[in-house]
Amino acid sequence: MFTGIITDIGTIDVVEQRGDTRVVVRSTYDMATVDLGASIACSGVCLTVIDKSGPGMPGWFAVDVSGETVSRTAQGQWTEGRRLNLERALKIGDELGGHIVTGHVDGIGEVVSIVPEGGSHRVDIRCPAEIAPFIAAKGSVTVDGVSLTVNSVADHEGGSAVFGLNIIPHTWQVTAFGDMAVGNAVNLEIDVLARYLSRMRERLVIDKSLLM
Repeated sequence: MFTGIITDIGTIDVVEQRGDTRVVVRSTYDMATVDLGASIACSGVCLTVIDKSGPGMPGWFAVDVSGETVSRTAQGQWTEGRRLNLERALKIGDELGGHIVTGHVDGIGEVVSIVPEGGSHRVDIRCPAEIAPFIAAKGSVTVDGVSLTVNSVADHEGGSAVFGLNIIPHTWQVTAFGDMAVGNAVNLEIDVLARYLSRMRERLVIDKSLLM
């Protein structure tokens, strides 16, 4: 479980094919405090640490990315040199500064515009029809692992939608958003509360139909 508050920007140093994709990520985390088997969200994807640097070495950790995960995450994400938004798993008693994030990608969005507004950036992202109903103005959404508030939503023909975000200077600087460009694919996770409410609504409709 995560909060969508980024605590480091990692860089992919090595990508190897070993059945699954082995990815080595350079990080400033103190690896003495990172256990093997720990979870780290990498641009919104919850992954398990399977190896790490030793004492006195530059910090890095390794993860295995399954074919399923590669197919469901942003194209080009698992390439050498790519910068990743990193967040370690939430601990009991930690401050919940963003919102509840699971690290499971619900869909892939596309950046359609980036416009500077004062010191901030207005970013518009197109999301696919299957998750568009879960995006609401003033609601929460996770973009590449970052907890953000939706400013606006515009529905489009075919069921897709474009939602607008305001990225403040601090967030732009402490995340990999500085690498963002129009046309980029991004990992999206909807608010977990919206997911459960949708499931409850589906069950209510089914239960009513059985009574008719």
